[in-house]
Amino acid sequence: MASPSKPRQRIKVASASTAGNYDQDEDDHVHAIYQNPNSRSAFERVLDTPQASAAMVGVLTAIAFALRFYKINQPDQVVFDEVHFGKFASFYITREYYFDVHPPFAKLLFGLAGWFVGFDGHFTFQEIGDNYTDNHVPYVGMRALPAILGSLTIPVVYAIMKETGYSTIIAAFSACIILFDNAHIAQSRLILLDATLIFFMSLTIYSYVRFRKLRYWEFTVEWWSWLIATGFFMACTWGAKVNGILTVATIGIAVLVDLWDILDHKKGFTMEHFWKHFMARAVGLIVVPFIIYLSFFYVHFAVLTRSGTGDTFMSPAFQETLIGNELLMNSQELRYYDVVTMKHKDTKVYLHSHPDHYPLQYDDGRISSQGQQVTGYGHDDINNHWQIIPTKALPEAGRGRVVHHEDVIQLLHVNTQTLLLTHDVASPLMPTNQEFTTWPKDDHSRHNDTLFYLNIIDADSEDPWKSKSSHFRLVHGPTRVSMWTHSKQLPEWAFKQQEINGNKNPTEKSATWFVDQVISTESSEGLSSEQVPKEPKKISFFKKFAELQLLMLQHNAGLTSSHPYASGPINWPFLISGISFWTENDAQKQIYLIGNIVGWWTCVIALSIYVGIMGADLLARRRGIEPIPEAARGRLWNSAGFFLLIWAIHYLPFFLMSRQLFIHHYLPSHLASALLAGSVLSFVLSDTVNYPISIVGRWTKLRKSEYADLGMKGPVVVGIFTFILFSMFLYMTPLTYGTPGLDGETINAKRLLSSWTLHFAAKEIAEVS
Repeated sequence: MASPSKPRQRIKVASASTAGNYDQDEDDHVHAIYQNPNSRSAFERVLDTPQASAAMVGVLTAIAFALRFYKINQPDQVVFDEVHFGKFASFYITREYYFDVHPPFAKLLFGLAGWFVGFDGHFTFQEIGDNYTDNHVPYVGMRALPAILGSLTIPVVYAIMKETGYSTIIAAFSACIILFDNAHIAQSRLILLDATLIFFMSLTIYSYVRFRKLRYWEFTVEWWSWLIATGFFMACTWGAKVNGILTVATIGIAVLVDLWDILDHKKGFTMEHFWKHFMARAVGLIVVPFIIYLSFFYVHFAVLTRSGTGDTFMSPAFQETLIGNELLMNSQELRYYDVVTMKHKDTKVYLHSHPDHYPLQYDDGRISSQGQQVTGYGHDDINNHWQIIPTKALPEAGRGRVVHHEDVIQLLHVNTQTLLLTHDVASPLMPTNQEFTTWPKDDHSRHNDTLFYLNIIDADSEDPWKSKSSHFRLVHGPTRVSMWTHSKQLPEWAFKQQEINGNKNPTEKSATWFVDQVISTESSEGLSSEQVPKEPKKISFFKKFAELQLLMLQHNAGLTSSHPYASGPINWPFLISGISFWTENDAQKQIYLIGNIVGWWTCVIALSIYVGIMGADLLARRRGIEPIPEAARGRLWNSAGFFLLIWAIHYLPFFLMSRQLFIHHYLPSHLASALLAGSVLSFVLSDTVNYPISIVGRWTKLRKSEYADLGMKGPVVVGIFTFILFSMFLYMTPLTYGTPGLDGETINAKRLLSSWTLHFAAKEIAEVS
């Protein structure tokens, strides 16, 4: 039981007029001094002593470290997503910019761990199976970080259960479900993000529980400390992995319920009191976490200052802030009469034309203009050359000849001496879009149809057009269509090149182009020293942050491609399938991510029992029957209900996602289900609970204390369960640790469900009669 950090004196019960109606709480609280533990069994009293609790958590933690560090050097090869997160750690050490859909906190920790153990970043984690030993990579030190965090998750789970009022044996039960889980262990032994995510998620839950237990000591130093701690750990959870946002949502919902309770006029609080609580939570759970979250990206940008693999994901302005970036080194201002090549940003094809013409009639019967073909071509070619022609008077020399944002220009196809044109004729493949063609430069009869506005993205009116760095849209003057392309190929008559057409949305994001090369220029000023800036440019941190956040969301939603080990959320609680992390053919070794089926199915049963209990209780109370004691009901609704909320918020949203999903996405929910399983077991074994559990306040109405008394049946049940759980863990260890190698028949025996796709299994041979 928690007690305040400073001594409290016994407080007399306040009168009804001053009590603020705290006595109407479902789970009212008193100080330990009022509780009488003598009614419990002697064995239960021994287990719940501070000494026994400390011994229990010490043993559990020691076992956790042993299991997660056992043969952590095996395999000495890149395993599964270590190709990504190990690589990102090396980029921090070499300071090369990268892009990833996840926030940087956990990866920064990996980079720090790598630097601390002497990793120089030379190894690039290219493929699964690349050897660490041969490349002298101190990978054990990097794997030690998630192993430590995964091990420390066990005492935090134990502490959550103790702080929410459960006995030592029940807390140990929930901790053991995580302690001996093969999936949690496998994730914790590799350079992966989930151990960091789950560790800080568990700390967030623990801190919020401690904060709620001090609700009768509102606005004290200790109350503020646990509120701020909740916000801090919540930011770390969010910063570790993108789905950490679900932990933020969980705490947000719990806080809304809390504030709704304070708003109840029956509690006797004023609106001023409500707004004080609202502002305190806004500071502790919005302002502080956001500042912490921002700080992760500030460090991220401060470290990654060199050009790297992530450059092309970012805007040209962002790229020009990176040392050695191509845009920074080779970008130059464009002048009228320069000859250039232009590429489409997304598909990377050149704007191209050739002397061949569109056919008179397309396959669907539509008639074309029979104009010269304008296409997208993927290879460097002389027919990709276009000259920038002015539509206004120019000075003989000087900066007046530089092309600017919003200038009206013409583009001359150099090889055929024709001007780019679009008109109200349907394109070959898309009847809704306009055809692009060309027109002889000396025929001025269609002059207006050759005029295009140059719209440089994110530019001001006087900004110059630059090669490489200026992304632009070419918008037709008369019809306001954007020059656009898509990946579908034209027929043989266009040599299966890509169609260029006019998109009727002038601000279409995918109608983005850039000048790839300056082939020739008529002015030596175009090759001034400005094309190689000495110093990277600067943009504000908040612009960088906003740009990266948007890209992270877009690319995370875009991870929709198929994967052989992807699985749907409905499969996860039942362990229908796992993930092949790594294999070694010669020795027939493999790492297959799958949970401990005893623990996972126990959690599913516990979830079902909990829903059944609460449903039955609601029905009984509807008929005036009180089947569950008040204190036990309060515990089931409050703490167990909170655990169910955590499980649901970390699980159900995945049903709405169309991106690639894997079983490891369920691990946070599995931790919550282990907490709920402990709550259900406590209720099944005893109809009493440790009650009340929080810190008595100045005006708290004292209630009769009671203790959970599981007697000998608690240790016996948990002991038998832990033995079975541990036995299953041992049985599955070859798939968890990747050693030793197994023969085909043994592998078949390890396949507890037929849906598990294990490698090197023996083929079953049907008997011939």
